[in-house]
Amino acid sequence: MKVIRQSAYARAGLIGNPSDGYGGKTISFTLRNCAANIVMYPWERLEILWSQEDKNRFDSIDDLVNDVNQHGYYGGVRLVKATIRRFADFCRSQAIELHSTPFSIRYETNIPRGVGLSGSSAIITATLKGLMRFYDVSIPLEIQPSIVRSVENDELDIACGYQDRVVQVYGGLVYMDFGTMQPSHGYEFGDYAKLDSKNLPPIYIAYDEEASKTSASVHGPLRTRVADRDDLRETMDEIAALVPQALVALEEQDAAALHALLDKNFDLRAKLYDIKPAYREMVTTARSVGASAKFAGSGGAIVGTIQDDEMYRQLCEAMMKKNVHWRVIRPDIG
Repeated sequence: MKVIRQSAYARAGLIGNPSDGYGGKTISFTLRNCAANIVMYPWERLEILWSQEDKNRFDSIDDLVNDVNQHGYYGGVRLVKATIRRFADFCRSQAIELHSTPFSIRYETNIPRGVGLSGSSAIITATLKGLMRFYDVSIPLEIQPSIVRSVENDELDIACGYQDRVVQVYGGLVYMDFGTMQPSHGYEFGDYAKLDSKNLPPIYIAYDEEASKTSASVHGPLRTRVADRDDLRETMDEIAALVPQALVALEEQDAAALHALLDKNFDLRAKLYDIKPAYREMVTTARSVGASAKFAGSGGAIVGTIQDDEMYRQLCEAMMKKNVHWRVIRPDIG
């Protein structure tokens, strides 16, 4: 039996986000510490198996309430299902004939939910890559993120940009420019390039285990505000303009310059969003020990640079002292 296993990793926006949804530039990376995994194999019927996030049997009413608090009302099955449909539609549009063997597919994920590390798009990315292998279909690398985005944006009406999907498809440390989008295969793509992660100074990720928010709840209202106000559009352009400077800092391995740019990214972003006090305190706490800090995504997780292991130890202690639900990790960028 042909068994296919495929993974896609959590991601953190290093700099430039959230300008990716507005023709901007970003640099992001994947962290192999957290992943969405799928397993596929030929089966007598097409079957999508449920995971813990999709259960509908509970031991008690408290068990149901706890499950909703942790996973929300929707798990990952809808993401898998929508990806399968989008993949099939793409193949039809490109006159790609698919063999008739059905399959069984299941997913699992340990990406923290609702903290802006792109758990949903990781499930979709892993599913798309698994489908390509199962059907022996080749899709241009630069198009794959746009298909992943269309699953969320068009199939499921989840407002999202390109950044997360690009870095999860490419993997590692990735530069993205969405200023000029090019058409191909019925989709659009920007200018993407992998960078050498060895040029990064020491990096940390901190997140709130109790956070629960979808990025659409942030980005949806923001799109309307940016469209209506020139000053917000200018701020978004300022955020995108940090990325070329960050590229120079990376090439020159100038940790101090990158530190300052990350801090500025958050300070500019704070002009666009109403920052939850707890998340602002997370940033303030990180900066209090000398680390830089900005949002890794839509909220609930931050990313920044540190000087050394001693600063990392101080950061972990400071975060735990402020909130026992705040976790700090060193990302395995790979």
